[in-house]
Amino acid sequence: MNCKTWAKFLSIAVAAVLLGACSQSSAIEIGQNAPDFALTDTGGQKASLSDFKGKAVILNFFASWCPPCRAEIPDFIELQKAYGDKGFTFIGVSLTDAQDSKNFVETMGINYPVMVDDGKVSTLYGPVRSIPTTYVIGKDSKVVKMYIGSRSKEVFEADIKEMLK
Repeated sequence: MNCKTWAKFLSIAVAAVLLGACSQSSAIEIGQNAPDFALTDTGGQKASLSDFKGKAVILNFFASWCPPCRAEIPDFIELQKAYGDKGFTFIGVSLTDAQDSKNFVETMGINYPVMVDDGKVSTLYGPVRSIPTTYVIGKDSKVVKMYIGSRSKEVFEADIKEMLK
């Protein structure tokens, strides 16, 4: 292969790789239906997203060892207390093992469902590459917003109020 042919081949290969990388996006887009899933919760019971059909949901992927995740959870607990009986719930999806997740829920006093990821759900919703990653899901099961990284209590409260209108 001569130098010009090699250079053409290399630039085509680089362009293909770059185009492929640019086309990678979240598996879930704003406005799409949130995919249903079933996981085991920290109490050992099977639960699914469809169990909460008709409710506004904030779906939060987190890990017990993640400082920004840990910082959000007290706000989630307060917001769950304030809006949990009004057609809203948080759902946590823990990216750590079942025992760690159960211990974390008990230690933090989490008052909303927490399920343990099986590796498939976090891939289905992203794939989730950074935590916390949070999806705001309307009563119609459509994804309204997505946040990568932590947000303030005020941001989530505004989202909840908007979904409950």
